[in-house]
Amino acid sequence: MNARPKWRRRKTARPAEIVQAAIEVFCERGFAAAKLDDIAARAGLSKGGIYLYFDGKAQLFEAVVRDGVAPNVAAALTLLERHEGAFAEVAPMLLARIANVLQNTRAASVAKLVIGESQNFPELARVWHDAVVAPGVAAMSAAIARAQARGEVRAGEPRLYAFSLLGPMVLGGIWREVVAPIGGDPLDMQALAAQHGRTLLNGMLTHEAAA
Repeated sequence: MNARPKWRRRKTARPAEIVQAAIEVFCERGFAAAKLDDIAARAGLSKGGIYLYFDGKAQLFEAVVRDGVAPNVAAALTLLERHEGAFAEVAPMLLARIANVLQNTRAASVAKLVIGESQNFPELARVWHDAVVAPGVAAMSAAIARAQARGEVRAGEPRLYAFSLLGPMVLGGIWREVVAPIGGDPLDMQALAAQHGRTLLNGMLTHEAAA
């Protein structure tokens, strides 16, 4: 009686298991060197089993970004959209959220993969841009524009402010993935988020908002 529902749950879980295995293999070996056989073995099924759910590596990478990284971006966007307080309150919370994602998920590993292989596989950059970068920058830019309209943030191009806010966090994630493993000094992402937030907000906020 219980065997059939259990099998159904297992079948439903298969795509997520394949995506998790793909994240691990892609981040360990890169996109070009990753083989579907390796991903299948990591997920505990045959190579043919992958084709029941995905057409190939390109679609699988898209699922990695969509299911493994983009939900964290969506959570940050929700924070921006729902917060009704001052920009000086939400910006540090957002930076802390980003720091947590970069420190405790494979998001920075996937970003490193995109940077390293996008010249040969530009479709990787397109997927990353459409699912992660564009929504994140757009939401941050919109939040800054709203803060400017309320008189909280100084005049300036909102999109450039967004890059200023996000850039050091991205660099911190890349440092942890590229430099720290070969002996670079370790980086505390939460400390970076807190100090960067204080420094940048001192320059962004109007005198009235900073008071």
